[in-house]
Amino acid sequence: QQQNPPAPQQTTTPGQPVGGSVGNSESVTTTPARRTTKDFIFGHVIGEGSFSTVYLTKDIHSAKEYAIKVCEKRHIMREKKSEYVKREKDVLNILSSAQTPFFVKLYCTFQDAERLYFVLSYAKNGELLQYISKLGNFDIACTRFYAGEIVLALEHLHRLGIIHRDLKPENILLDDKMHILITDFGSAKIVNSTTTQTTTPETNGDVSSSEQEQHQRPTRRRNSFVGTAQYVSPELLTDKTAHFASDLWALGCIIYQMISGLPPFRARTEYAIFQKIIKLEYEFPEGFDSDAQDLVQKLLVVNASERLGAQDTNGYPSVKNHPMFSGLDFGNILTTTPPPISPFMPMPSSNIKVPDHLEPGLDKQLSRLLGLESERKETPVRKKSGVTNILTAPELAKARLDEQRQTSKWHHLVSGHLILKQGLVNKRKGLFARRRMLLLTEGPHLYYVDPDSMTLKGEIPWSQQISAEAKNFKIFFVHTPNRTYYLEDPEGYALEWCKAIDEVKMFTYGP
Repeated sequence: QQQNPPAPQQTTTPGQPVGGSVGNSESVTTTPARRTTKDFIFGHVIGEGSFSTVYLTKDIHSAKEYAIKVCEKRHIMREKKSEYVKREKDVLNILSSAQTPFFVKLYCTFQDAERLYFVLSYAKNGELLQYISKLGNFDIACTRFYAGEIVLALEHLHRLGIIHRDLKPENILLDDKMHILITDFGSAKIVNSTTTQTTTPETNGDVSSSEQEQHQRPTRRRNSFVGTAQYVSPELLTDKTAHFASDLWALGCIIYQMISGLPPFRARTEYAIFQKIIKLEYEFPEGFDSDAQDLVQKLLVVNASERLGAQDTNGYPSVKNHPMFSGLDFGNILTTTPPPISPFMPMPSSNIKVPDHLEPGLDKQLSRLLGLESERKETPVRKKSGVTNILTAPELAKARLDEQRQTSKWHHLVSGHLILKQGLVNKRKGLFARRRMLLLTEGPHLYYVDPDSMTLKGEIPWSQQISAEAKNFKIFFVHTPNRTYYLEDPEGYALEWCKAIDEVKMFTYGP
């Protein structure tokens, strides 16, 4: 149920209608000159910040959906973010007036005594990051397409004299047709209008972070990158200056993350991340696409002027002509249907062997491997396994739990639950893998533990929507509503894991 949020008696100011489009296509020409919260039905929260909340809303006059960013004035003053808010509004006005694709559009702003309101285009498919997190990583076709759209977006942005300075997967949204909409311009820099992309980094293209921006002094700069330190370019850490090429550095980080699943620069502390960035300390995991690796290496260059594209004078042809973008039609990308977002699945190893524990017979094994889903649907009551026998026999379960308390080194890590199945697996995040002890318990729970440090690292969430899918003897997926877990059993027991998970689900939730 949608409700209007509580609001004080309003003192409105004239709205500022701005031409633009929702999802780059829908014209807005009938926006009233004055707006209040009473013109919109406020739905659920779709984003939150330190001083703002973003709501999905519906215009009561046109029934069109918008995202309204509500900024609390007292929080803005307390956090000293007045310049941040003003800068974001200025950049959004420039982008919306220029009718540029690939960016969130600002339709109007209004205010009351306590709040500021930004009426923005609604990106129905959320953040790019959520897809990377759910799938682990993208295949090369997805990476090529979305990296290509980001390159075109940077061409538009930089021609208008704007440096984003905080480009990252969280700030790249997807519209209803799965094309990108870049957002969050509070950290952006508007270069002097006479400065164009042809300006080299050594001249007017340099922008001092302290230039009329007291909140961006070096002592505060690091605070402004909390949570996003992985994408900061070296020059922002050493010279405290931003170049147009600073956004190209972020592009390199994003391409790396789309393919591998994680940002290139990772450490336990922000300071350690900064040190890795300055020293250019990162590695490519096995299976990383060779063309993409070459492009990333040419973008992640410490000297900003030496990055691929930094010396281009009209857009970024040197980037678009890179072999990674071979076959991508940049001229018609907006009318192209994006490729399905799919993960890249590397081979688990070069020495795959047929497990000894499986029963002989090709037909039976193929039906087990490839027909798990149909088998579940066609056979409502499956033959009980050891897991089901334990779950349906309280005395047996009690005896097993008593024994587990005395003999299992994993017992203290599963909150006293009976372990039904356990085994070492490689838990993959994109191209990266970590060795984990996977523990299926009654409850139900699916814990994963670091077997070296003997610490609980996490738990795969259970719900009625959980499902297990075997890809081959070793690899299996555990699908949850918000993420797919990619697991590899080096002993080849993927099918048994899927069967056990399926039976625990059946016992817990029923057919």
